[in-house]
Amino acid sequence: MTKLRIGIIGVGGIAQGRHIPAFLELSDRCEVTALSDVNFTRAKEAADKFGVPFVFEDYHELFKVVDAVCICTPNKFHAEITLAAFQAGVHVMCEKPMALSAAECELMLAASKQANKVLAIAYHYRFMKEAQAAKKLMREVGAPLVTRIQALRRRKVPGWGVFTNKELQGGGSLIDYGCHLLDLALWLMGNPKQVTVHGSAYNALSKTPGQVNLWGEYDHNTFNVDDHVTAYITFETGASMLFETSWAANVKDDQEHLSISGIEGGLSVFPLELYTSKNGVLFDSKPAVLPGEENPGVPQAKNFIDACLGLGELTVKPEEALQVSQIIDEIYKSSQTIHREEMPI
Repeated sequence: MTKLRIGIIGVGGIAQGRHIPAFLELSDRCEVTALSDVNFTRAKEAADKFGVPFVFEDYHELFKVVDAVCICTPNKFHAEITLAAFQAGVHVMCEKPMALSAAECELMLAASKQANKVLAIAYHYRFMKEAQAAKKLMREVGAPLVTRIQALRRRKVPGWGVFTNKELQGGGSLIDYGCHLLDLALWLMGNPKQVTVHGSAYNALSKTPGQVNLWGEYDHNTFNVDDHVTAYITFETGASMLFETSWAANVKDDQEHLSISGIEGGLSVFPLELYTSKNGVLFDSKPAVLPGEENPGVPQAKNFIDACLGLGELTVKPEEALQVSQIIDEIYKSSQTIHREEMPI
């Protein structure tokens, strides 16, 4: 079988912590051929660490020695690099979110179709074993009515990288963390079209001096992204979604909750539980055994490779990732219609 030659663009934490190790674990199907980063020294160090033969400062040079790329740069550059990759005839896996805006996502999608190349977006929560099982269990839930999401961190503003740089990232807790559970929920629901989106985004807490933060230091004076977001979303099916995400919030503890109540039953994803009513009895069901990969990065990488080699379909279709970005745009737009002098985001 032909091995897919893969290049990594941007060799920060997500590349070295998830994507490169995952591709290396699938060495029978692919080879990590090249790395590129604006910090050439960091790229060289990563190449030595992982045994990658080619290193480039200019990502355009990388296209010449690969069949596919994994883009792990700040969000601002997702669209630019994706368009260049398709022009060079290279498949793309792009870290989430798809781009800074839905408009950029649409350009990426159009370029993918024109080049006839794969465009995958790295929403890895779909590849978690709980999520894979939940997708199968949706037949017992029936038509979704109400979906609830809480992706809450009490005091975990990322103090490294460019996560709090609005120009480079486009947003904070919503575009970095909450988008994962938003994508997963939409997928489980069957990606119904949103009708209304009402949202509020806050950052007053992280702009207040003297905060305790468990994930490193950041400058509260320059903090200009969201650290807490809420939204209420309705869909053309009649379903609704209650959504909340945070990096920093005055709550008791971190929460990662996704539940769906349907006509036939209900489920919670984390932990995986099924709620049904049969023969006049209410049942709460939990799996005795939950098969699947512990590391979702590996099945995500395998799915991308299979799609590039024509051996399977993408689990995360770019049209679905575009919908996530559309809703993110609408949440931010909705929030901006409410004047909050203390929350200029």
